[in-house]
Amino acid sequence: QLQLAESGGGSVQVGGSLRLSCVGSGNFALNYCKGWFRQAPGKELEGVASLCTSGGGMCYADSVKGRFTISQDSAKNTLSLQMNNLKPEDTAIYYCAAEPQEDFCGSWALSPGASKYEFNFWGQGTQVTVSA
Repeated sequence: QLQLAESGGGSVQVGGSLRLSCVGSGNFALNYCKGWFRQAPGKELEGVASLCTSGGGMCYADSVKGRFTISQDSAKNTLSLQMNNLKPEDTAIYYCAAEPQEDFCGSWALSPGASKYEFNFWGQGTQVTVSA
């Protein structure tokens, strides 16, 4: 069973950058839908970015487009999220998720439905705090 572990969170000032990593216990580069989600205090889980190896490509929430980039390194079993120009509203716990099928991948993968019913493999989360 795939296990995921995030790292790279921390505290930064507005405008700063962080790079989150999600290492898998096995190879999840191909034929997996992969995504990054976040949850701020008192708010619902929010889809941030998804990556599909077939068709769907990379998708981003409107709130992070142009600032965040999702990528993967298949040789290192790693999914990454480069976050630039961070804002206070980016403060949240960030989770990576994966599922060994891509039928739902793409923009739908960022929906609340996908996080509840599609993704079955999740990391433990990493805290990102952005201060003014």
